[in-house]
Amino acid sequence: MIARRFARAIALIAFAGAAHAADYSGPLFDAHLHYNDEAQSPHPLADVLDRMQRNGVKAIIANSRPNDGTKALAASPQTRQAGVTVVPFVRLYRNRADYDNWFRDESIYEMVQAELARGTAAGPFRGLGEFHLYDSGNANGPVARKLMALAEEKNLAVLAHVDDVAIDLLMANTPSKGQKLRLIWAHTGIGGAPAARVDQLFAQYPLLMGELSYRPGLTCEGGKLCPEWRALLLKYPSRFMIGSDTWVNQRWLYYDELMKGYRTWLGDLPAEVARRIAWDNGASLFAVK
Repeated sequence: MIARRFARAIALIAFAGAAHAADYSGPLFDAHLHYNDEAQSPHPLADVLDRMQRNGVKAIIANSRPNDGTKALAASPQTRQAGVTVVPFVRLYRNRADYDNWFRDESIYEMVQAELARGTAAGPFRGLGEFHLYDSGNANGPVARKLMALAEEKNLAVLAHVDDVAIDLLMANTPSKGQKLRLIWAHTGIGGAPAARVDQLFAQYPLLMGELSYRPGLTCEGGKLCPEWRALLLKYPSRFMIGSDTWVNQRWLYYDELMKGYRTWLGDLPAEVARRIAWDNGASLFAVK
């Protein structure tokens, strides 16, 4: 009896060790990171870079309100010392009031043009966003239309917090009708667009990519992938990325837990697929080594 109990205990320990070992352990590309003005006092650069470094985050898409936060990350020698590559995006918000009006505010378009002309210490801006559309019809606002055309013209990626209806509208506002626009869909759909609808849009727009923070239905009990989402990630291994979405300071406090959660469900995928979603897709998109 004692021998059987001991053998069972050893088996349980081995199982737990195997489960832990299955967690993805490679580099991470954080494709949705904000360093907003209200974060900079409680979380100075040394703090946020330490959080990235200890979690194996080797590159980030930085977009901040205002853009000064992104420029600070790009310019700091601490960033390079931490081994973090900054991919800077122009955020469309100077302040919170811009969230609700950017799509028709000509001064936003002028600000974007000025930021693109200036660039950052890490080089030119590589994309636009994150921006929000709480009403999908506003994707046809005059400034929204101009910015989508500009993004395609200048080969800028776009990070958009929108629903599935707005994806179609934004894509229609590009010269190629969405066939050449590199659009990163924040959260792979607000409101929880069904996996079947995501599949449909991925098939329709060859450069559409899904960022997976806050994605409803992605994981089930134990932090593992839900079956329909696991199937979708396996079908489109080159089309998904992860992100922290540090839109409020609490997200910085839980940065370790967010990255651990990703490592857990990434371990539920074949190693090559996990590596693509965790790192390769973002690195390839922006030529990060």
